[in-house]
Amino acid sequence: MKQQNEPFRFDEVDELAVNSIRILSAEMVERANSGHPGMPMGFAMIAHILWSRFLRYNPDDPFWNGRDRFILSAGHGSALQYCLLHIAGYNLPMEELKNFRQLDSRTPGHPENFLTAGVETTTGPLGQGIANAVGMAVGQRYVREQLGLHDTNGFDPLDHTIFVVASDGDMQEGISSEAASFAGHQKLGSLVVLYDDNQISIDGSTSLAWSEDVGKRFEAYGWHILRADGLNPEEIYQSIHDAVNEKNRPTLVLCKTIIGYGSPNKSDKSAAHGAPLGEEELELARKQLGWEYPPFTVPDEVYVHYARNADEGRQAQEQWQRSLDEWLQNHPERIKLWVQLMMGRLPEKWDERLTYDPKGEAMATRSASGKALNAIAPALRPLLGGCADLAGSVKTMMKDQGDFQPESPGGRNLYFGIREHAMGAIANGMAMYGSLRPYTGTFLIFSDYMRPPIRLAALMRLPVIFLFSHDSFGVGEDGPTHQPVEHYAALRSIPGLYVFRPADVAEMFEAWRFAILKEDAPVGILSTRQKLDAIDRTIYAPGKETWKGGYVLAETNNTPSPKVILIATGSEVTLAMRAFEVLKEKGIGVRVVSLPCWELFEEQDQSYRDEVLPPHIKARVGIESGITQGWERYIGDEGVMLGLNHFGASAPGNVLAKEFGFTVENVIEHVGLVLK
Repeated sequence: MKQQNEPFRFDEVDELAVNSIRILSAEMVERANSGHPGMPMGFAMIAHILWSRFLRYNPDDPFWNGRDRFILSAGHGSALQYCLLHIAGYNLPMEELKNFRQLDSRTPGHPENFLTAGVETTTGPLGQGIANAVGMAVGQRYVREQLGLHDTNGFDPLDHTIFVVASDGDMQEGISSEAASFAGHQKLGSLVVLYDDNQISIDGSTSLAWSEDVGKRFEAYGWHILRADGLNPEEIYQSIHDAVNEKNRPTLVLCKTIIGYGSPNKSDKSAAHGAPLGEEELELARKQLGWEYPPFTVPDEVYVHYARNADEGRQAQEQWQRSLDEWLQNHPERIKLWVQLMMGRLPEKWDERLTYDPKGEAMATRSASGKALNAIAPALRPLLGGCADLAGSVKTMMKDQGDFQPESPGGRNLYFGIREHAMGAIANGMAMYGSLRPYTGTFLIFSDYMRPPIRLAALMRLPVIFLFSHDSFGVGEDGPTHQPVEHYAALRSIPGLYVFRPADVAEMFEAWRFAILKEDAPVGILSTRQKLDAIDRTIYAPGKETWKGGYVLAETNNTPSPKVILIATGSEVTLAMRAFEVLKEKGIGVRVVSLPCWELFEEQDQSYRDEVLPPHIKARVGIESGITQGWERYIGDEGVMLGLNHFGASAPGNVLAKEFGFTVENVIEHVGLVLK
């Protein structure tokens, strides 16, 4: 946060800047004939005071590690952020504002951090930004403690504030409650949420569906609560000042605003929320605000005002860099940690303990995942994470690495509570802080609760590791409510997400190795509750083949070429291998293909894929304990599929396997069908 050395004054240039934001935002929406003008017009005063008096930034280096963070959780108000970035000197020229919401512009309908410099995270689905910010605050506290920044003699390179702008919609979405409850428990004092309390949503007044006291709710979570009139600059300034000086609790500032402020006929109405004002109303707004400038004009005085702020940021970064260099010179033992935690450099030999017995061991793959995690944890300090109250079941606990709590901020095991949705979005925020490598854990069935943040992780190309155990009807007695059926297909349908379903210890360890080395995409790793047979990798294909996504695991050698191919994933590879032994005894040429990661397999050359699944071999049997959607690409028109296109049932897993036909006998029957 910038130092406040002078008393607060609000003058004509400030008023001009606020109205610049109001009118420019409305003009952007009008030109696009699409968007949300009301939020930027109502929140402009608060945004201006934040950016001109408090926010520490350098438009020349948008991702400087010492900057404050600005997260627009109310992503529908993106015109506000684009106006601020433009006026503040970021690489976002006026032409981009004129191309708001148009193809190939850097001003899309909702902010995208991989597209627009200065945008910290991709928001739009309401509540995600708040939870991302919580994750950033977690990351900040963790890195500070790991680096030992409590003994820097006054210099702390990560002493910054994470500001969030949230709307009524953010507050209504359940994820914000989950994330706020977690943040309050963790006492994340660097987090400040500015709540745009205008009490208007698309359908009308929020009173149609909402009558709670948001301040009291957040107070119950353990937050520091402040209130301000969103049109009173002195109140706004004082509230933000008090918020950033509260170090022991996150702060919520309830800013009472008027949506569409300046529009004589649409302010304080839902008509200003999600549609252009219209040319006539926009002209009336110009007159009401005394705006006499041509369209898409920012007065020179406003640019000059913000240029001073940018210069302050540049100077702050220069001083910050000098202090950081000096501190690192005085603490050379922390240089390696800095480059790991903040610059993305993996330590040497980080995976030297990630070894497994090639002869295999019968084991549930959730246990194999836990072993892999604990093999790499001591050497990989950027790795931290936890589970949604299922650490013992999903095997997400790192031994001897401590718990992340207010009194132990350097702990690496997080307890997310039963908050799957927030857990995913918090992990995304952690991944955006420095170079952290967060992981989450829960049962696969509850990936339904996590789909929005998983999707956004893929969109943003974040290296988050999503661990899911209990990945089939092998869960057994818990019944169909806990037995995933459609979830393999659901996760595979997300572009950019790598989904692994390992068959044994070897595939699980290699999936983890891939996940750590894959720095530009999220990875989902699915594991079993039940033990799976050992696969002797001295006889069959080595585990490193997992990196190809699909490979020939086993093949009879008593025929020139196989007559039938068994294709399976995860626990069903065990079944395929058992059937393989029987078919081999019968003298039938058979190949077993393990397909642990479809996405990786599809990235291989066509020649390799044809080598694994020769086009001329039409006799194929796919085996997977889920819906058969998508399998047609591998089994073809003449193959058959042993899947599960219905919900499960409550019974022991071995009983269900027989009931649902996941038996060696049934696999062999399916082979008979394709060989006819």
